[in-house]
Amino acid sequence: MSKFKENSMRVVFLICACVSILAVVLICVFIFANGVPAMGEVGVFKFLTGTRWKPGQDIYGILPMIIGSIYVTAGAIIIGVPLGLLCAIFMAKFCPKGLYKVLKPALNLLAGIPSVIYGFFGLVVIVPAMQDIFGGGGKSVLTASIVLGIMILPTIISVSESSLRAVPESYYEGALALGATHERSVFRVTLPAAKSGVTAGVVLGIGRAIGEATAVSMVAGNQPIIPESLTKGVRTLTTNIILEMGYATDLHREMLIATAVVLFVFILIINVTFSLAKGRKK
Repeated sequence: MSKFKENSMRVVFLICACVSILAVVLICVFIFANGVPAMGEVGVFKFLTGTRWKPGQDIYGILPMIIGSIYVTAGAIIIGVPLGLLCAIFMAKFCPKGLYKVLKPALNLLAGIPSVIYGFFGLVVIVPAMQDIFGGGGKSVLTASIVLGIMILPTIISVSESSLRAVPESYYEGALALGATHERSVFRVTLPAAKSGVTAGVVLGIGRAIGEATAVSMVAGNQPIIPESLTKGVRTLTTNIILEMGYATDLHREMLIATAVVLFVFILIINVTFSLAKGRKK
């Protein structure tokens, strides 16, 4: 009976894995089958390097959106990764048990907050603050980067903390036995040993940052032009899709799907780059 249950569960897990893989394959086929021909119709070089996006005149250039996505994602990384990593180290190795019982549920709550709530928070708190500090409308690259930096914190903290706790305690104790301080043992021994999991957390955080649309559309300004500074409005690839897909038809709709192809390639490049970098370190 136990053998039958074991074989049955093996089949169930295999089916679930196949369904997941099939879903990813179908999504890729749909996106590329509809987006790549549209790129060819407009011109791949013209589509990727064009600086004007005017669907009413059949002008489709997404370079401002590509640059906008890079700027906003880079800003989120600069803000979110150091804060998230340091917070994970604190919670795993320095946090008192009483405080941890409060911080951990708060972190889980932060992870469950919908994107629109983050966007609303940015709209009513961060945007007015940017207006007071820098002037202008307040919706900018910097504002979007701050909101995204906050949004990726739960992902980075959770994965990094789990990775740090998974490192054998003997590593830390061995460093102490050799005369290292608590801080030095954590930063020089435990953290490097957990670099694989920490890297995975960073990659997941970057993936969320570059793929976020709702919150960014509320605080970025949504201007399809190349931003001249961090305080200027910007439109990302994701917001370009979410803002126009509802009414797009024919070639316009196909070009939005082509934008999704570019976004998919960006995420693929990020994952491959981190995988290669991790492999070289090994």
